[in-house]
Amino acid sequence: MEHYTIVTEAEKSPDFRRVLWTGKYLQLVVMTIPPGGEIGDEVHENTDQILTFVSGVGAALVAGERRDIARSSQVVVPAGTRHNIVNTGPNPLVLYTIYAPPEHADQAVHHTKEEADAAEAAGADKPPTG
Repeated sequence: MEHYTIVTEAEKSPDFRRVLWTGKYLQLVVMTIPPGGEIGDEVHENTDQILTFVSGVGAALVAGERRDIARSSQVVVPAGTRHNIVNTGPNPLVLYTIYAPPEHADQAVHHTKEEADAAEAAGADKPPTG
């Protein structure tokens, strides 16, 4: 059994993306978006996503709608929906997210968005199959 104090895990991770746990049907990931940074405009065709914000402020852009986000905000992104999360504040925007099914390689760690983008472009950030 894995056990996390998820807010503590999210807050102590300086990494853009860190996969904490991957199961057959879902995945737990923590993210830290630096000031002025963003996840980037994306669509997960076959994956639902729930994002919970731990600290910082930002904007969620989902299906053409914009909502301000802050600590304790949650955003649900259904599969096939275009979305982006942007840090609009002076401090890191920290969150944890659940993907169902998994979206990233098990135990993947990407220190920066550029590193994450490069891994995805190289096909090195594929979720487990089977």
